[in-house]
Amino acid sequence: MTSRFISFRHGGTSGHGIVRDGGVVDLSARFATTFPDQQGLLREGAFARLADETAGLAPDHALEDVVFAVPSLTPEKIICVGVNFPDRNAEYKDGQEAPPNPSLFPRFLRSFTAHDQPLIRPPESVQLDYEGEIALVIGKPGRRIAERDALDHVAALTLANEGTIRDWVRHAKFNVTQGKNFDRSGALGPWLVPFVGEAQIADIALTTRVNGELRQSDRTSRMIFSFRKIIAYVSTFTTLVPGDILITGTPTGAGARFDPPVWLEPGDVVEVEAEGIGLLRNTIADEV
Repeated sequence: MTSRFISFRHGGTSGHGIVRDGGVVDLSARFATTFPDQQGLLREGAFARLADETAGLAPDHALEDVVFAVPSLTPEKIICVGVNFPDRNAEYKDGQEAPPNPSLFPRFLRSFTAHDQPLIRPPESVQLDYEGEIALVIGKPGRRIAERDALDHVAALTLANEGTIRDWVRHAKFNVTQGKNFDRSGALGPWLVPFVGEAQIADIALTTRVNGELRQSDRTSRMIFSFRKIIAYVSTFTTLVPGDILITGTPTGAGARFDPPVWLEPGDVVEVEAEGIGLLRNTIADEV
């Protein structure tokens, strides 16, 4: 089974570990000096080594006794790709073919919450929407990375619900940053899956369900801009460093595209799932 590295809270203490046998081997306790968080695993390329070294260890905590946390990375950058599936591009009534380069925007770490934690609907708007996506975590620095070498810079995979406040993406003429960065309006997780090869992501299903109803479904082989292209393009203008996260685009089917639109409400459950990576689940709650 693919190794799954989580960040968590247990008994008031933050930690990180590896999921095994229905529990968590606490790497932050066993390797406190060398690997106090997941950022250290990225820098040292230590996922495979620690998976091997801990293979015979019994879990330190039951999985149901820990609270999932956002991966304990310190990304210098979180960059998101917009409109990266053909059917998603077709939603725009401008008659254009797929654009030659990806549309990009930043998200801040504070805009994300963890697996099994609520996405927060702010008092400024009821238009909270979902976007299920695959996220690449950079492990090797690089600038102007060639497409042929791009995947060598990926250390891990995770999932994102790139939650969006729809009316706030229209507050200005050209950018969507405001509507993409309300605190805890999106989610990352549930864990990091080490990246071992292109077959992991070349043609896998990506789905989003709301209250059990399938809303989004597509395959990565249909992406307009491949994972390689995204890494190469972004690294043209900025140096990618370990911990950076690239969120790679969502299929069609968001709530904004229903007639009338269907927004997320308190009590709803959103599940983003991708083959070989996992399932990211969140409820919805109003900001207190």
